[in-house]
Amino acid sequence: MKTFDILSFGEPLYEFSELPQGEIPTRYLSGFGGDTSNFAVSAARQGAKVAMLTQLGNDVFGDKFIALWQQEAVNTDFVLRHPDAPTGIYFITHDDAGHHFTFYRKGSAASLIRPNDLPQAAIQQARLLHTSAITLAISESASDSVFAAIDTARQHDTLVSFDTNLRLKLWPLARARAVIHEVARLVDICLPSLDEARLLTGLEDADNIADFYLALGVKHLVLKMGSDGAMYASSDQRLRVAGHRVETVDATGAGDCFSGAFLTQFLAGSTPADALNYANAAAALTTTGYGAVAPIPGRNRVETFIASLS
Repeated sequence: MKTFDILSFGEPLYEFSELPQGEIPTRYLSGFGGDTSNFAVSAARQGAKVAMLTQLGNDVFGDKFIALWQQEAVNTDFVLRHPDAPTGIYFITHDDAGHHFTFYRKGSAASLIRPNDLPQAAIQQARLLHTSAITLAISESASDSVFAAIDTARQHDTLVSFDTNLRLKLWPLARARAVIHEVARLVDICLPSLDEARLLTGLEDADNIADFYLALGVKHLVLKMGSDGAMYASSDQRLRVAGHRVETVDATGAGDCFSGAFLTQFLAGSTPADALNYANAAAALTTTGYGAVAPIPGRNRVETFIASLS
């Protein structure tokens, strides 16, 4: 029996973002990051029943994530705590060249997760398992755990969605391409961004990229194209929807917000066109505020925004 909609599997990262220069010592604003955590919050704010699968350190940052997810009604029953390894963190700093990310995630609790650690009941009870290429990239054991989780999902009629979030600081392109595309062969729904899909496939045209992923075995391809909107492709349908124009101040986590919103609508039975339009609206709204989590809109705000466009 499926008791919740989505199980999100990946690494959360606690964020420290540098405030405007000019003060010594520099001050940082703390917050939450990590693609699968951002995704989980987005889906929960749209009304999906969501659970998180990860491993946190037995530390203050792990405690903060537990508090966040419980506040957002994200189930934490399947969150593991490692007695020695830390929760990963990262810093955002700024200079004349832009903003820079410095990660402290090597040996993090999430990176040490192993296939035998996976709570099988969590995957069995979910309608959909969601994970990302970042989860694959943080360690060999985490990568093995992704494949093991997908195998369990396939045995228990749990759909699998996969975001190809490409982080070349974590692994070289050739290895990323090989592993990501091996996972893509196994999933039901794949959600790459256009920029990363071009790097992964060597193709430029969106339709050719869609053909590539459908040929791998992906059943539903959702290509995220930022302000240009999004594309959906399956074996019998292909469509594009335009993006929404808003006053963007920070696009951090917009893709994660989009994925959470799209999959919530998809599981609820929306048509691909309606799900794309809804996810585009949610992602656009999240870019009007700062940070990955705080500006993610809830359902009422998204629906009000969509209604204002008609």
